[in-house]
Amino acid sequence: MPSQKGNGGQGGPWDRGPAPGPDIDDLIRQGQDWLKQNMPGGGPRGPLGLVILALVGLGLWTAFYTVPSDSVAVVQRFGKYLKEVPPGLHLKLPLGIDAATIVPVKRQLKQEFGFTTPGARDPYQSSHARSSGKQETQMVTGDLNAALVEWVVQYRISDPVKFLFEVREPSETLRYVSESVMREVVGDRTVDEVITIGRQEIETEALIKMQALSTKYAMGISIDQVQLKNINPPKPVQESFNEVNQAQQEKEKLINEARRDYNKVIPLAEGEKDQRIREADGYRLKRINEAAGDVARFSALLAEYRKAPEVTRRRIYIETLQDVMPSVHSKIIVDEQTRSILPLLNLDAKKGDQP
Repeated sequence: MPSQKGNGGQGGPWDRGPAPGPDIDDLIRQGQDWLKQNMPGGGPRGPLGLVILALVGLGLWTAFYTVPSDSVAVVQRFGKYLKEVPPGLHLKLPLGIDAATIVPVKRQLKQEFGFTTPGARDPYQSSHARSSGKQETQMVTGDLNAALVEWVVQYRISDPVKFLFEVREPSETLRYVSESVMREVVGDRTVDEVITIGRQEIETEALIKMQALSTKYAMGISIDQVQLKNINPPKPVQESFNEVNQAQQEKEKLINEARRDYNKVIPLAEGEKDQRIREADGYRLKRINEAAGDVARFSALLAEYRKAPEVTRRRIYIETLQDVMPSVHSKIIVDEQTRSILPLLNLDAKKGDQP
């Protein structure tokens, strides 16, 4: 027969206290009125009447119980499971015949490893007398380094019957399962992965394994999240470890600065390269077009020269002199026949000057 974990309106460690019932004074007065009406002489006679009155009051007091809105009540009759009761005010057989255990199925519960939140009412939420928080957090990584790992497991009670009757102390069992799984997952990774880049992978893998074990053991628990908190090296090597981390951070800083300079210089050089390539292409096209124009011009002149060689030769000569003479400052014209200087006007004189 499964062990009875609740009595009356009281349940496990999550209960909010005894369930409220009718006022005891009203019950006593009602019992007195009933006794006055039904007992000979109009009232209780001696100790027997007081005993009957006390039993009636106690029965009425233990017959009513209230289930909170985030919970259900598991009712047992003489220790045997009877039914589940939804939230609200309910009636049961009094004087310990029926026992109702309140189970918070809609409340998210948690267990803390390595630290304690003040005011916790669940004795298994944090480390208790069986072990200290430091012992829970001391783990060995895959590269044979030590680390202090703190984490939190958030869960819900999915099946109240399994939670109460399938496993003895399911909350304590969950602590053992969680600690075992976390040691296994951390032991497969290096200390650098545990402290820095591997936190999310550790949380995901630990969650999957804890869910599988809770299902295998029929604990009636649904694990929602595994979250790593502080992860530190042991105190004797913490200073040296911090120096290593500082050196790694400095290395990462220098790498990031080099990448920043690279990203700043390389695109600028690429832009200058593209600009020079485009300038060279433009110059190439310019020279090709100029050469093509010169060829076309020469071909046109050649065609005209073949039609009238003397006229074309003289026209080219005059056009050439028109281009050359303005750039010559001192001009001396000699007659070929007389070998003398021709009496010409001052060709260099500016407009308005005298010859």
